[in-house]
Amino acid sequence: MRRWKLPKLDIWRGPLRPIPRIIQRFMPKGLYPRSLIIIIAPMVLLQCVVTVVFMERHWQMVTQRLSQAVIQDVAAVTDLIEDRRSDAELKQIIQIARDRMNLNVAFLPPAPLPAPAPKPFFNILDGILSDEIKDRIGRPFWIDTVGNSRIVEIRIQLDDGILRVFAPRNSAYASNTQIFLFWMVGTSLVLLIIAVLFLRNQIRPIQALAAAAEGFGRGQPMPPDFRPRGASEVRRASLAFIQMRDRIERQIEQRTQMLNGVSHDLRTVLTRFRLQLALLPEGEDQDELNADIDEMQRMLEGYLAFAKGEAGEDVGELDLEPLLKKFRAEAQIKGKTLVTDIVGDPRITVRPDAFGRMVTNLVANAMRHGDEIRVVANHEGRWLTVTVEDDGPGIAPEQREDVFKPFVRLDPARNIDAGGTGLGLAIARDIARAHGGDILLSESKMGGLRALIRVPG
Repeated sequence: MRRWKLPKLDIWRGPLRPIPRIIQRFMPKGLYPRSLIIIIAPMVLLQCVVTVVFMERHWQMVTQRLSQAVIQDVAAVTDLIEDRRSDAELKQIIQIARDRMNLNVAFLPPAPLPAPAPKPFFNILDGILSDEIKDRIGRPFWIDTVGNSRIVEIRIQLDDGILRVFAPRNSAYASNTQIFLFWMVGTSLVLLIIAVLFLRNQIRPIQALAAAAEGFGRGQPMPPDFRPRGASEVRRASLAFIQMRDRIERQIEQRTQMLNGVSHDLRTVLTRFRLQLALLPEGEDQDELNADIDEMQRMLEGYLAFAKGEAGEDVGELDLEPLLKKFRAEAQIKGKTLVTDIVGDPRITVRPDAFGRMVTNLVANAMRHGDEIRVVANHEGRWLTVTVEDDGPGIAPEQREDVFKPFVRLDPARNIDAGGTGLGLAIARDIARAHGGDILLSESKMGGLRALIRVPG
């Protein structure tokens, strides 16, 4: 038996393919507004369905039955007036319609019917009354159901005159629909307000946890009012974050103490070498040994700086203007051309020493390999970008990520630090990422390298 495989249909291909992207573009990004949409959207959809069903079924059915009853009374009055024999019978018919049928009836002289008035777009009563008059009376007529009047006017053209009938509007129309809609919308608003207040209390601990995690990544202290709150899952996540932060801080403290001890011991040995060399007779060998010790000292400082990082420094305010002024003075001493520019607020909240060291590494690298340097700081909004460009030989695109690795040095035409250890850019990127940002390298319009620092400001 041969089996036929049905083709797989994908409704999101063809003209419907961009619909999910459009929806995603206009959807809010935060958890709180998305949660509100999850609550509001089903409620609004349910109300729309209930309202449409009620108006199309219940409201229309009740209005139709009420209109049928009114038109039956009007048809009976019409038949009685047409069969009357005297004016006394006419008065008696009008009196009976007023007392028994709650209809205000008047018999007018023959005249043309008024012109049809413009009808609203949505008017159930007008359509139902017109259909009932056509079916049960079958004479030319004119009705007026527009406006906020409590009565409905009906005029029917007879052979010898015009029958005018004023009927109560609530006798032909289900007037309690607005009350239903009012109660439905009012109840939904009350429920929505309760849901918003409850949801805000549930989302607030998650927002506090996110802010604490972001602040920890940027080196900021724990907020004093932060504690596990909210649902049990959020409490567990907050408690796990606090424990993780404590473990990381203890590990950093232990590593810093160990590195301080290693640094002290190695500096003691290097100092002893210097004292021993100082006691030796002066000569060429002594100069070479002193140069070796100086290089060992510099390499040791670089290794320790890379290993320790700047995690122990507190966050503070840094003014970029004095920092760039120092770069301009240094460039003037070295015979370089340095152009600086600051867009926005020059004051930023960072780890001042670490941030200054990061920018200094990039500017010094640009001065070492270029004659013209441009430094632009842009602090607008929540982010700070610092661009350092030069006209040097640059770095090949395939090597731009490798230079951020520790101890990686390029060819002599473009090394990180002449005679150094290859840690300058590695330290700079670690500092940028410790601030919650990053450093990217690209080709400069000046012909050399373009280093872009982007950190939260």
